[in-house]
Amino acid sequence: MLTYELAMRVHGDVVQLAVGPRGLRFEVTAVFHPEGVQHVLTAGEDRYSKQTRSYRALAEEIGLGLLTSEGELWRVQRRLIQPLFTPRQVASYASIMAEETAALLDRWPSRGVVDAHGEMIHLTLRVVGGAIFGDDLDEAERVLRWAFPVVTVQTQRRAVTPLPLPRSWPTPANREGERARRAVFGVVDELISRRGRAGGDGDDLLSRLLRARDADTDEPMSARQVRDEALIFLLAGHETTAALLTFALHLLGHHPEEQELIHAEADAVLNGGAPTAERVAALARTEMVLKETARLYPPAYGIPRRARIEDEISGYRIPAGRIVVVCQWATHRNPRLWPNPDVFDPQRFTPDREAARHRYAYFPFGRGPRACIGSHFAMLEAAIALAMIVQRYELRAEQKSLELNTSAVTLRPQRGVPIVVTTRV
Repeated sequence: MLTYELAMRVHGDVVQLAVGPRGLRFEVTAVFHPEGVQHVLTAGEDRYSKQTRSYRALAEEIGLGLLTSEGELWRVQRRLIQPLFTPRQVASYASIMAEETAALLDRWPSRGVVDAHGEMIHLTLRVVGGAIFGDDLDEAERVLRWAFPVVTVQTQRRAVTPLPLPRSWPTPANREGERARRAVFGVVDELISRRGRAGGDGDDLLSRLLRARDADTDEPMSARQVRDEALIFLLAGHETTAALLTFALHLLGHHPEEQELIHAEADAVLNGGAPTAERVAALARTEMVLKETARLYPPAYGIPRRARIEDEISGYRIPAGRIVVVCQWATHRNPRLWPNPDVFDPQRFTPDREAARHRYAYFPFGRGPRACIGSHFAMLEAAIALAMIVQRYELRAEQKSLELNTSAVTLRPQRGVPIVVTTRV
């Protein structure tokens, strides 16, 4: 991650990197300029596919869901799942998001220290349980808190190791990874079974997946497809949003002036009432804070693709078969695109400044046809939670800076993030 940023600052918009130890090295081309990023993410799978180490490793761990599939399978999945993520459907989950946030805050002290990351993981798992599975994850939370990090670290390790050992070899890492994978699958299978026994006629996403029919063939999803999609939504639906909220709380804990601005906004817009999707749409400053947080700490910090055919980007030849990476972390910190890029400045996301910027200078959830389908869900949840937190508490960060963990698929803090919370009077 930092290597990509350094490469961009020293060498420019397109950089060829050698990855791995001597004798096992392979070449990667990193693309940082927005026009190059747009080209890679919109050229289509006939030019840039997901046939990379990273996606293969992820598919081995959690299956061929919408995130990891491509080709005709992806197109069928997209047709089935897209109606579940329309703005109207996502808005229907606002009440769950608000209720779970209120329950979380009810157990916070009037003054004391909370671990922001642990608390946000708990919150987002509760929201995912209600919105996706129509069930609570209280019994499963302990398993998921242990198992998901093991699975994602195992995925990343296999993606970057030049010669990964076969998963069947009984090494300590493989044994732990298999235990974690079985634990996650067991949780999801039980939730699906429970939903099926209940009739699958609820408003949660899992019930909708069970009822979904392909518009062209009228075929439902297979049991394997349902599980694979549920796994993706469970993983992405809590880890990325939890990290986004954690980083936002940390940043606000160092910027009391921004806290006061979004506190005043929440008071004016919500007026003590529950956040609805319509009210959240009026929380402009809160949205700017979240966007700036995602610029500095993008939940997914790099996107790999494989060039199917020879190509050219910004005058540089890309040979067929080359792994090409677009890196949110680096592009979001390019000083030519973002003055004082390391400074937290939500004003970067005023409507005028957004309109003046290249659309692909900012892509925390990806862009193009393969952009994250759940990004609106994540941003709605984050805005509701953040507005409710700052309306009720003042925040002060205990740590000056955060040590980041890049050993997994998504960006997260290395350890707990202590925040001093004090009830507003």
